[in-house]
Amino acid sequence: MLHRRKFLLGLMACPLCARGAVAEGPHWEYETPGAWGELDPAYKVCAVGQEQSPIDLKDAISADFGRIAIDWKPQAFPILNNGHTIQADAGPGAGSLRIGKEKYELKQFHFHTPAEHAVNGKLAAMEVHFVHARADGKLAVVGAFLNGGGKNSAFSRIMKAAPTTQGEARLDKPLNPRTLAPAQGPIFRYEGSLTTPPCSEIVDWNIFAAPVRVAQADIDAFRKIFPHNARPLQGLNRRFVLRGK
Repeated sequence: MLHRRKFLLGLMACPLCARGAVAEGPHWEYETPGAWGELDPAYKVCAVGQEQSPIDLKDAISADFGRIAIDWKPQAFPILNNGHTIQADAGPGAGSLRIGKEKYELKQFHFHTPAEHAVNGKLAAMEVHFVHARADGKLAVVGAFLNGGGKNSAFSRIMKAAPTTQGEARLDKPLNPRTLAPAQGPIFRYEGSLTTPPCSEIVDWNIFAAPVRVAQADIDAFRKIFPHNARPLQGLNRRFVLRGK
């Protein structure tokens, strides 16, 4: 398990390594998520895991689980089309996430449509995942829902730069990723997994309840590149969902 966590951390910390790993590993598709566990022994947990993500965030238990401190820094992020999503790779000094006494470094953020997590059975138009890693390989992801009906300059700039085919572009000036998530508000929290192969169950999920409003034209632009890149909802099983105040 420790070896796997170090491997996953390497992928998060080294985007070029991650691209190579994707290119050399088994090909997977969003059209056939039920087959992921059969593609490679390393993906078996996608089929048999009991703490898989995403889930429907329902019947949440109100809890005071302490402050979650987000400290992301503006960067001129490289914007990557990796064949599965549009992703912004974070460089050194991109910021961090603190959950209690634990500190995680921001490694990348990427987008899904429709949203992967549901709230009481309802899906937002999109979801952004901010992936953070700890030194031991434990991951923490901050999620935020995106809906149309507004304007968000950060998302507009990302979509303007996003390659329509596999490749990379770079923003012309620093972008503040903090504007892609609510400034404050209730957060859902639970223990889960990566939502893509190898579906490893090493993720502390923290998802804002309130959505961010973005331009519908930018959502449409993303969907022209990726019409659907969301894993189906997984069973909660013996887990529980917390909702912070």
